[in-house]
Amino acid sequence: MNDYIFLQHYWWFIISLLGGLLVLLLFVQGGQSLLFTIGKTENEQKMLINSTGRKWEFTFTTLVTFGGAFFASFPLFYSTSFGGAYWVWLLILLCFVLQAVSYEFQSKKGNLLGKKTYQVFLIINGILGPVLLGAAVGTFFNGAEFIVNKAQLTHIGMPVISRWANSLHGLEAALNIWNVCLGLGVFFLSRVLALLYFINNINDDAVRERCRKRLYIEAPLFLLFFLTFFIHTLITKGFAVDPVTGEVFMENYKYFYNFIQMPTVGIILLAGVVLVLFGIIQPLISKSTKGIWFSGAGTVLTVLALLLCAGWNGTAYYPSSADLQSSLTISNSCSSLFTLKVMTYVSFFIPFVLAYIFYAWRSIDLHKITKEEMENDKHAY
Repeated sequence: MNDYIFLQHYWWFIISLLGGLLVLLLFVQGGQSLLFTIGKTENEQKMLINSTGRKWEFTFTTLVTFGGAFFASFPLFYSTSFGGAYWVWLLILLCFVLQAVSYEFQSKKGNLLGKKTYQVFLIINGILGPVLLGAAVGTFFNGAEFIVNKAQLTHIGMPVISRWANSLHGLEAALNIWNVCLGLGVFFLSRVLALLYFINNINDDAVRERCRKRLYIEAPLFLLFFLTFFIHTLITKGFAVDPVTGEVFMENYKYFYNFIQMPTVGIILLAGVVLVLFGIIQPLISKSTKGIWFSGAGTVLTVLALLLCAGWNGTAYYPSSADLQSSLTISNSCSSLFTLKVMTYVSFFIPFVLAYIFYAWRSIDLHKITKEEMENDKHAY
């Protein structure tokens, strides 16, 4: 039993880490939304598109890995959320499909829609992708409208464990102001990270200076929406789980107490926030190009801490606002002990995969993007 509990916590940690990496990689979407804001000429826009275009596969792959890890380790969440809140997930996937098509076809000769149309598709993905993902994650703290009935599995006519309690199937998440705050926080964070990445990746004085000036707008907006969501989360009631009976109940200041009772997670959160702020301030006061690495690492740590707070310490990570006892926890929604053990052995290969990603990333970014390259590279986006 102790092994089972450990593996449940271990796999929630893996899920949380993947979530942090995914939010970091949303700088690709943030960069797309800034295409016409930072790029004032066609050549500058081409530099921006190629800067993010060489990384979009990382974001999409991480999103798929995030979903796959959830499916394997916490299948009840996968069937409940992806199967019930399907409209919001379909919109997210549609955004990413538009992104892939746009990068590949915008510069193709003879494309039917024209280059500008595909660039507009990139902007749509850059706005809707982060907002929808942020709103979806917001339901981890604010609840979603679903009902779980495991006895339904034996029903011959309809062996479906969970069902959605309304006809919006996930779109109602956008009607919750706190989910929207987190969605907008993720959106502006993606733009901040994109600006920092452009400063690091594009060797052009005009683009870099424009990015630094834009940070004065995007960073305060990110802090406004993120802190509004975070402070509300700390002071509101949270979804606690009785360790003996498994009963879910509302507890005052639950998420605040989680950080106090799990000091390591609180320290990770604090370190993440400090790194994000340091990465934003550094290029503004020293003209440094390394801010993306500090803010990027801080983003991963901050999201990791938030998701650990949502799932550890007797907390329902996917609460139901339609039926409190249908809320999902890491214990009532996880795979079997055998499955988690097998997956744990597989997870030992993750460091090697990360090492390869680091190597590939470094190889791609070894030479900074310049106007001259865009003019002479026939294979550029």
